[in-house]
Amino acid sequence: MENLDQKDLQILDILQRNSNYSVKEIGEKIALSFTPTYERIKNLEKNGTIEKYIALLNRKKIGVELVAYCNVTIRNQSKNSLDEFEKEIVQYDEVQEVISLSGTYDFMLKIATKNIDSYNNFITSVLANTPNIYQYHSSIVLNEIKRETAYKILENKKK
Repeated sequence: MENLDQKDLQILDILQRNSNYSVKEIGEKIALSFTPTYERIKNLEKNGTIEKYIALLNRKKIGVELVAYCNVTIRNQSKNSLDEFEKEIVQYDEVQEVISLSGTYDFMLKIATKNIDSYNNFITSVLANTPNIYQYHSSIVLNEIKRETAYKILENKKK
């Protein structure tokens, strides 16, 4: 942890659970006045601890009925081949996450589409035609039991 004290950690915990709180409300929750709370938040943004603020959407209400995790193995394991795959695959809006893995697969993709037909179209038109893919394996999400974006904020042991 980069020089984060307890107040910074409290701010981060509050903001990652609900970024709609005003600076005043956050200050009240952590027992700081407006100005130091504001300065801390701006510093956390400036140093990259807070990357961005977003709205989490209910995917079904916007017509995204299918989410799949697709594990991909690359044929040629050179750094150049892995980098080329990453550069290619991040271009597609359906691909929400690209994670490099150790173990059996090289990458895990989180893919969100309208339905099974659009997913099949993505797989056959895009993924199957992406150079240097050896194999891929899809797992369709049946139900999201827990969907959390907040990290557990560990207490800062520094005193």
